[in-house]
Amino acid sequence: MRMDDFPAGSVWLVGAGPGDPDLLTRKAERLIAAADIVFYDALVGPDILALVPDTAERASVGKRSGRHSKDQGTIDTMIVAAARAGRRVVRLKGGDPSIFGRSTEEIDACRAAGIPVRICPGITAASAAAASGMISLTLRGLSRRLTLVTAHLREGEPLSLDWQALAAPDATLAVYMGRAAAPEIARQLMAAGMAPETPVMIAVNVSLPSERLITGRLDALGFLTRTIGDRDPALLLIGEAVGAGRLADGGIALPRRAAVEA
Repeated sequence: MRMDDFPAGSVWLVGAGPGDPDLLTRKAERLIAAADIVFYDALVGPDILALVPDTAERASVGKRSGRHSKDQGTIDTMIVAAARAGRRVVRLKGGDPSIFGRSTEEIDACRAAGIPVRICPGITAASAAAASGMISLTLRGLSRRLTLVTAHLREGEPLSLDWQALAAPDATLAVYMGRAAAPEIARQLMAAGMAPETPVMIAVNVSLPSERLITGRLDALGFLTRTIGDRDPALLLIGEAVGAGRLADGGIALPRRAAVEA
């Protein structure tokens, strides 16, 4: 195994993808296999953790909405301490580390300590959801732009976004961590001019055996999200391109799983 890009005392931020281990990059799998310690998020599932060698330590530093096992400062300190001890450190993050993954804080902490740090990208949930739903996130004549936003906020903070820009008719909107805020998102988008009949898709546990793709209209978005459990990660896709993948019978093209249609 080539180890020149992963010397002792260095850190890799590795994208674990949406959950299916088959969607890991070959580089991600190689880095996991070479690690001495793996700090992993709550959304990194058991099938991917099974790739961590028995000789490596596993350290859960998962953060879920309202339930943080470690604050970001503590995670930064743990990563730096492990690297300073001469260990090969993998920081395993769901999806892609650079998309709502708090990678900047960890990179800054490593650089401040003189620790070599690099990023291995991963497949983000929006791409995996589009693949499962047999849709294109961009589509000539319908969607010229893709906008990624997060609806995850600190408790008590308002959901403050540029709703006029997000409601543009020629764009696809991907909302990460949007389940709880779905009714407010729909209300604000329609108030900004987005048509109530705009197609939406809610991707739950995307790429996993328990995946569900729930499709419907923007004005039913709040209702549709009520069927999702509090602990199930969900992504919202909104826009005309989302509806272009629907079959003539009103369903979504799903080779392995059934869809729920509003």
